[in-house]
Amino acid sequence: MSPGMRIYAVGDIHGRRDLLLRMERRILADLDQETAEPLVIFLGDYVDRGPDSAGVIEHLSSSRFGPPFKALRGNHEDLLLSFLDDPSVLDRWRGLGGLETLHSYGVDVSEALRGRGYRQAREQFAEKLPASHRRFVEDTVLSHTCGDYFFCHAGVKPHVGLDRQAREDLLWIRDEFLEFEGSFGKVVVHGHSPVSVPEMRANRINVDTGAFATSHLTAVVLERAGRRFLSVTP
Repeated sequence: MSPGMRIYAVGDIHGRRDLLLRMERRILADLDQETAEPLVIFLGDYVDRGPDSAGVIEHLSSSRFGPPFKALRGNHEDLLLSFLDDPSVLDRWRGLGGLETLHSYGVDVSEALRGRGYRQAREQFAEKLPASHRRFVEDTVLSHTCGDYFFCHAGVKPHVGLDRQAREDLLWIRDEFLEFEGSFGKVVVHGHSPVSVPEMRANRINVDTGAFATSHLTAVVLERAGRRFLSVTP
C-alpha cells in the first residue's frame, strides 16, 4: 500500500441503512489531510434480513456515499440476481431474508410467506426494482486485491491460489476457510460469518458483526501505519 492510502473494509450491512449512514459519517470524520487515497471496500451482503435493503442500495447506487468505494458481491446479492432469472430460487432465498428485501421494494409477499406465488413475486420485483439498483448489484465484483490484502465476501479455499478461487467459495465458504491456520498468500479480509467481536488473525480479518441482529456495524481500517477497527451502533 502506498504511504497515503487508507482502506476502510466494511462488513455485512444486511438492510441496515441507518448503520450505513452512521458508518459513512464515522469514516468521513476519521479521514485527515494525510489521507491522500481513501478507499472504502464493502464486503457484500447489502440486502436481506434487515428492514431497508432498498434504502441501502439506493444510497450506494445514487452516488450519495461520500468517499470513493468499491462494492464486492455477497451471496445474498447473488441470490437476488438468481431470483430475477428463476422464480423458484425464492424457495431458498425466503429462508435467508429475501422476503424482507422484497417487502422493502413494495412487493406483496403474503403468498410467498406460504411457499407459493413465486412467479408473481418475481414479476412484481422486476417491475419495482429500479434499473440503477439492478446495475449496482450486477456490477459488484467477487474480489479485490491491494498490497498484502485480498478482499472477498466469504473467504477462500486453502491451498488454492487467490487468482484461481472458485466463485462458490468466494461467496459461500465457511468452515474449511475459517478453521485453516496457514497462509493464504495474503491476509484475507472478509465478512459472511458473524462474530460477536471482529477477528484479527495472522491470515484473515473478519468484520461481520451481524449488524442486522446486533445493530453493530464494523469496518477495519488498513494503512501502512497499521490496522484498527471502527464500529457504529444506532
